[in-house]
Amino acid sequence: MDCAQPSSSPASIGEREFIAMMAMTMALQALCIDAMLPALGEIARDLKIADPNSRQLVIGVFLFAAAFGSLLPGALADRFGRRPVLMCAFAGYGILSIGCALATSFPMLLVLRALQALASAALATLPSAIIRDRFGGDRMARMMSTISVVFMFVPMIAPSYGQAVLLVAGWRWIFGGMAVMAAIVAAWVYSRLPETLDPRFRQPVAIGAIAANMAEAASNRAALGYVVGGAMLAGAMFTYLNSAQQLIAEQFGAGESFPLIFALLAAGLAVANFSNARIVERFGARRVSHAALIAYIVVSLVQVWQAFGGKEDLWHFIPLMGANICLMGFLGANFGSIALQPFARIAGAASSFQAFSRMVVGSLLGGLGGQVYDGTARPLALALLGCGLVSLAAVLYSEHGRLFRRLTPPGMARPVTGPELN
Repeated sequence: MDCAQPSSSPASIGEREFIAMMAMTMALQALCIDAMLPALGEIARDLKIADPNSRQLVIGVFLFAAAFGSLLPGALADRFGRRPVLMCAFAGYGILSIGCALATSFPMLLVLRALQALASAALATLPSAIIRDRFGGDRMARMMSTISVVFMFVPMIAPSYGQAVLLVAGWRWIFGGMAVMAAIVAAWVYSRLPETLDPRFRQPVAIGAIAANMAEAASNRAALGYVVGGAMLAGAMFTYLNSAQQLIAEQFGAGESFPLIFALLAAGLAVANFSNARIVERFGARRVSHAALIAYIVVSLVQVWQAFGGKEDLWHFIPLMGANICLMGFLGANFGSIALQPFARIAGAASSFQAFSRMVVGSLLGGLGGQVYDGTARPLALALLGCGLVSLAAVLYSEHGRLFRRLTPPGMARPVTGPELN
């Protein structure tokens, strides 16, 4: 795959194709996480992992490395454009997927997973900058939610993909499939996506300029609370991801039904994002996300009560976990769009900083939550509640103690910083 931009501009891209393309680009990183869940047991046996919780490092190391990988792509994309950086990321993703498939030891696999995460970081961070190049305000939140609906189909089916591969081949072929998918999406982006960065907004690649842009992104109070809040919610979700296979498949006895249950829970997230895309411009990203956050905390309280009651089983766990995953669909896209809104000039750097913050805090919290797994849902329930409460405090900080404000009422013109999609 060529990292350079072609000399001819790609054809104009329509809104539906743009949504699908951005969703599939982002989903490649999610595929690296969720497709591995059914294979963790087989990887542990094949690579002779003694500690049952150590298998979680296949996920945890990836998440932690992806956080640091998200720092650089935005700054590079602010200087060279979105397309060249994306194409280099596709190339690295594919090559390192093949490397993971050929790993001969657990430490070697973890090193390659970390490198794969670094390469894939641009695929997760740059779509937000590309969307911000074109849209602003609640319209950006609607676009992010619509993309999230399509994006969520991959996490929904990724464990089933992993399970299907295991039925006919070994876990190494899961990585082979990732390489093929990366090549397909890369060809699509190369041939169809125009450059979205306004030439006036190109930033120099200098340590001082990058540091100044990052500092600007980190010091904006209106954005900071939503970045912290998003990081807390990511920590709760990563705790779930790290412990899901052991808790649902083994402790609750779901066995080979685990991919189906995981997909059903993820479907709630997709439905929520679809609903959010339909209502966010009417009610506003703040009102929708604030209401969802309060509901999330209430459901988490019930989960803690249930987990410590001593009689929890699969059918008690699924409805409440499904409700909280669904509520996350009204939080992630809205928090992200609110946090990115002040940064039209440095959208790439701001997107990278915010993705880094969410991922590094989320991966650390998720890794800790996974490692204290004790055969019950108690650590997960406490993580959900604690992260929800800290998220609420962070949002109150950004909003100066006032929830449910509407900064862009219906009928007011919403900024569009790039050309309209056809």
